[in-house]
Amino acid sequence: MKVKWRTKYGNVKVKIDGHNFDSKKEASRYRDLMLLEVAGKIGHLELQPRYVLVAGFTHRGARYRPVSYTADFCYIEGGLTVVEDVKSAPTRKKADYVLRKKLFLMQHPEIVFRET
Repeated sequence: MKVKWRTKYGNVKVKIDGHNFDSKKEASRYRDLMLLEVAGKIGHLELQPRYVLVAGFTHRGARYRPVSYTADFCYIEGGLTVVEDVKSAPTRKKADYVLRKKLFLMQHPEIVFRET
């Protein structure tokens, strides 16, 4: 584990196995999930899966980019798709995150969503 730098919320960015993580907590969860995958408890672990919530569009000649949500992890557990997001308490309260989470949950009711 290589510690790189601190952000405005005090979390330390970390690089493991060539992957960059926004915090030690997220890097630790990655290690846990890797062990679970090796043990056969989960499968198809994916990092930073992106979900388009609102497609890009043009309105009166102005172009608007798509709105997307990028989770920290996605995997299969017991036949169900699980999406995980590792967030600190202050980040969970940010309006942008709350809105994207709500849109994601509305569009993907079949996915199990976990915040750690």
